[in-house]
Amino acid sequence: MRIGENMFGAMDIAISGLKANRRQMDVITSNVVNSRTTDAGNGKPYRRLEALLETTGDGVTGVQVSKIVEDMSDFQRLLKPGHPDADSDGYVMMPNVNMAQEVINLNMASRAYQASAAVMKRYQKMVETSLNLLK
Repeated sequence: MRIGENMFGAMDIAISGLKANRRQMDVITSNVVNSRTTDAGNGKPYRRLEALLETTGDGVTGVQVSKIVEDMSDFQRLLKPGHPDADSDGYVMMPNVNMAQEVINLNMASRAYQASAAVMKRYQKMVETSLNLLK
């Protein structure tokens, strides 16, 4: 490898982490917002989404959201007689969103985002210090 060939490698990895974690937080936000949606437009409750991450390129050159998949776990049944979407027994099918799990996932994605931002700040400081030494 030549000097400077992979000069921006750390920045590329950090930027890809920022993008992927931002997308992951968007998906989690969608889950939280729709956690009480009993009809997602298809006559069924909202189905929880999950962002799957994968590395990019050969080796570890970054991360990206490979796809967004639906969580196929069972919907929750909640006794709510009188609700417009209740069945004949008074039960409503609720989304398969677990708020505690979403808070944990949001916390992990947020911390990963912060870590990528910290890498970028440190890299910027290192470049500024190097440029000052060259003066």
